[in-house]
Amino acid sequence: MGEFSVAPGTSAVRLDLTGCSALVTGAASGIGRACAERLARAGATVTVLDLNGDAAREVAGEIGGEAMQADLSDYEVLDSMNIEADVVVNNAGLQHVAAVEDFPPERFSMILRVMLEAPFRIVRSALPGMYEKGWGRVINISSVHGLRASPFKAGYISAKHGLEGFSKVVALEGGPHGVTSNTICPAYVRTPLVEGQIADQARTRGIPENEVIEKVMLTGPAIKRLIEPEEVAEVAAFLCTPEASFINGASLTMDGGATAAW
Repeated sequence: MGEFSVAPGTSAVRLDLTGCSALVTGAASGIGRACAERLARAGATVTVLDLNGDAAREVAGEIGGEAMQADLSDYEVLDSMNIEADVVVNNAGLQHVAAVEDFPPERFSMILRVMLEAPFRIVRSALPGMYEKGWGRVINISSVHGLRASPFKAGYISAKHGLEGFSKVVALEGGPHGVTSNTICPAYVRTPLVEGQIADQARTRGIPENEVIEKVMLTGPAIKRLIEPEEVAEVAAFLCTPEASFINGASLTMDGGATAAW
């Protein structure tokens, strides 16, 4: 068997979101971009939200969507949003690698604002419209670090654990209204965020960068490769299908077997 690859435009899940709207945060690159592209191919009108406005506009132009530039760490910006979306994909995130005693408190706070409080405020705004229609999908891009911990990532892991709990609360409240809420928990995905971690991990652990993937990132999974963003997007697409309507409050792991051994 050859190495895994994803052909451009490949869509394994049969999904029709014609007439639906979707909001994807952190959608200018990585998992967010893959999700925006996938939902657009299914027929949804996608709002591409990102801190990088130029990149958001570029992606939106390519998929026939709308761009929104926003700093999700700014409460005033979040509270000014009037979110009307049938599908919300909370994906935006950032990382900081440091021991707890060296972790800057302001960085910890920012990570929680972007990765936990922003999803809360976005979903809070979107839910009334979903309830009125009797259908909605909240898809939170979590991580295996939402289920397990590892050293030097206090902010990221705290935010992802919180996102897991928040997603379950939305599942319980939204289920009777036709709204499901789930998390997708991948291991390391080939994204700019992960690529940026390599240097941080090398510095923090005192090992060469070329050893980080092998000795840090891929020690847990039984499948020794990074996940492609398109794979995560395909799971997100499946959660929007009628066949997935009873998946609610779940944490869907994509970790190559890593958490099976933890």
